[in-house]
Amino acid sequence: MALRYLRARRQEGFISVIALFSFLGIGLGVATLIIVMSVMNGFRADLLDRILGMNGHYEIKAAENGVLVDYDPLVARLSALKDIVRVTPLIQGQVMAAAGKNASGALVRGMAPDQLDKLELLSKNIVSGSLEGFSEDKAVIIGHRFARSLGVRAGDKIKLLSPKGSSTAFGTFPRVKTYTVAGLFNTGMYEYDSGYVFMSLSAAQKYFKHGEGVTSIEVFATDPDRALALRSDIINAVNVRAYIYDWQQSRASFFNALEVERNVMFLILTLIILVAAFNIISSLIMLVKDKGRDVAILRTMGATRGMIMRVFFIAGASVGVIGTLFGFLLGLGFCANIDQIKNLIEGLTGAELFSAEIYFLSNLPAKVDPAEVTTVVIMALVISLAATIYPSWRAARLDPVEALRYE
Repeated sequence: MALRYLRARRQEGFISVIALFSFLGIGLGVATLIIVMSVMNGFRADLLDRILGMNGHYEIKAAENGVLVDYDPLVARLSALKDIVRVTPLIQGQVMAAAGKNASGALVRGMAPDQLDKLELLSKNIVSGSLEGFSEDKAVIIGHRFARSLGVRAGDKIKLLSPKGSSTAFGTFPRVKTYTVAGLFNTGMYEYDSGYVFMSLSAAQKYFKHGEGVTSIEVFATDPDRALALRSDIINAVNVRAYIYDWQQSRASFFNALEVERNVMFLILTLIILVAAFNIISSLIMLVKDKGRDVAILRTMGATRGMIMRVFFIAGASVGVIGTLFGFLLGLGFCANIDQIKNLIEGLTGAELFSAEIYFLSNLPAKVDPAEVTTVVIMALVISLAATIYPSWRAARLDPVEALRYE
């Protein structure tokens, strides 16, 4: 009976049109929510992989004098922890790099050659030169954008100037050394490719005059989210005066901005489902008004108020349930073929929708989170079912005597 009420007849066509728009509204709302949340999850995962591919999940910095000495026991304790895959001592320092008439600021990162090989984001993205000469004290690896700004290529020489120079009777002179560019890397992250210089740990110790010490130790865990649960274990293992930062603290403003944007988009797109729910209410109210005589006859034949309420509840709920199922399938299908759809739209319009030069990602990422999809589906079902309660209650409260009198 509920499905018969939804089928369009000549005098009830407008009601069915409203129900159709309600179905499409809920379906498109659910699909849009799934697609947008999946794309944002994909962006976050890809950016997280690139950021944490170069930086550790934890960074341990010296609390005094800026240098950690006798760090081997500390490295051994951290390496022995569960779910820790790599511990990297390194030296970081700001310098001015110059080649010919070009100069630019840069961040020097000194690490052991074997640790650099394990840094896959860099070691697997060498676009010119090689890592073979990296172990030498006079060789460096720089980003391809940085090399372009300096006007150098692999095999050329650059000068590094440190503001922390040697004190003399005539003042402080900056420390200047010349290094050979052993290779260029392209990680796809502008920050790294345009301002990072890598050299061996021994070369960095000599250049910055830190002796046998290091400025920080980076800790890599099996998983970024798992790393956050290891904080107490890492604090106990450090057991020296030091500052400890996890990856969320190091990039707090960036990841907080992503989270805020994600939550706001979720709330805004939920309004699409709410609008569709109001369409369900309006179509059911019109249906109740149109079927007033039928309801009155059913009541006189012995139908209870509960039976009448169930008829209209099922009529409205079927629109919400089928629309949610349609949106669920549409959203998952779109996410599974998002790159092909992007290429199709770009081919039809001739416009570049997703520029790799701007977003630093070659593909449009989409990562479907089952928990989020379940939340979206349940929310859509609850909203659509709640929208049917009032019209169904109105139909059940209809007085058969009054309905037949005015009909």
